[in-house]
Amino acid sequence: MLQKIVTAGARLHSYADAAFALGLCGLSISARHVQQLTHEVGTDLARQRDAQAEQRRRRQLAPRVATTPAVVAVEVDGGRLRTRAPDSRGGVHAAENKEDKIGCLVTLTDVASTEDPQPEPPPSFLQPRRIQRLVQQMAGQAGEPLPASATPRPEPDLDEATALPAAAVADPAAEPWSPQRLVRTCVASMVPSRSFGPLLAAEAQSRNFYAAGRRAFVADGQAYNWSIHHGYFADFEPIVDLLHVICYLFKAAQAVGAESERWPMYTK
Repeated sequence: MLQKIVTAGARLHSYADAAFALGLCGLSISARHVQQLTHEVGTDLARQRDAQAEQRRRRQLAPRVATTPAVVAVEVDGGRLRTRAPDSRGGVHAAENKEDKIGCLVTLTDVASTEDPQPEPPPSFLQPRRIQRLVQQMAGQAGEPLPASATPRPEPDLDEATALPAAAVADPAAEPWSPQRLVRTCVASMVPSRSFGPLLAAEAQSRNFYAAGRRAFVADGQAYNWSIHHGYFADFEPIVDLLHVICYLFKAAQAVGAESERWPMYTK
């Protein structure tokens, strides 16, 4: 029950919304009580996270898993969130946009291939409206306004001609070469990247990632992500986040191409 309360308190827009949603499930609880429990559990999780990093610094952190994973990936990215002044009276005071840092650590099924199983761009990356929405969404997450020239109105038949069958989108078996995720844990904080690296490395060590046979580190082009890679995951295969590459290609084509040339330039 506590997990449900804290999940609702952390994911919904307000504690009042969380209390209302929990009420629909038959649990009568006030918004203030949801807030109290969410803060208590969040504080305890942050304490455990920081204690784990301290154990690693002192070389006292042992893996908590019984089996060494075969394939692992560490994915790092930053986001944007709105904060307000703590310990202030009711309402929102001193609102600011700040960056959070999130690390996703996954173990994967061991799938290998002697050839590139996906040598061409996936069909979904060749659908104009889909890419337009992706670029707009990611620009919004980064807090960057999208230039008017980067929001074209593609012809309807362009999307229809490259549309995927619904079964191919929904069925994981359509990509049998793709490894499947087994276990995922996440680390999140608003600390600077210099302090975030040890938190991420401690979680990786506790899951015995450094002993895995195949290791990958995935991030976008932000320099601090690659300073974390260099400092804590140097022997993990570096992989750039393809979605960010796609957005850069699309925006570059919008910036330098004439209107009729932009989409062909992007696809090329």
